[in-house]
Amino acid sequence: MVRKLLIGVASAAALTLSVSAFAQKPQFGTASEAKALLERAIPVVKADKTAAFAKFLSGEDGFKDRDLYVFCANSGDGKINAAPSTVLGKDARTLVDKAGDHYGQRILDQGSAKGEGVISEITYMFPRPNSDAPVQKTAFITKIADQICGVGYYQ
Repeated sequence: MVRKLLIGVASAAALTLSVSAFAQKPQFGTASEAKALLERAIPVVKADKTAAFAKFLSGEDGFKDRDLYVFCANSGDGKINAAPSTVLGKDARTLVDKAGDHYGQRILDQGSAKGEGVISEITYMFPRPNSDAPVQKTAFITKIADQICGVGYYQ
């Protein structure tokens, strides 16, 4: 009887600790979480890019997590196919931050130059979701077929 009571108390304590640990997830995504999200996106884009873009935009299957999301642009014409609504459909080559950095062109150039499947990093200024104030953002980017895709985390 005492053994059952101790097991019950230990189980309740473990459940309580696991719930509170889950509730303490940081407010913003980390570099390792951003890179992992990009790595998860690669086979999805390769399998069916139209379905992938729909998942990225809706956040289905965990493709949006706090301030982490997948963005993709066509490596040829620069059209942004998956991204926040403020830039969706625009030509990535025209994106310039408030400091005058043509970060969209840099993302396309670096993704194309590094080759398919090679993940590299680029840093630029971009507002967090639901904000207008640009902050430093580092994105992991890679070329997937005719797309340059990435996931960034904010500093």
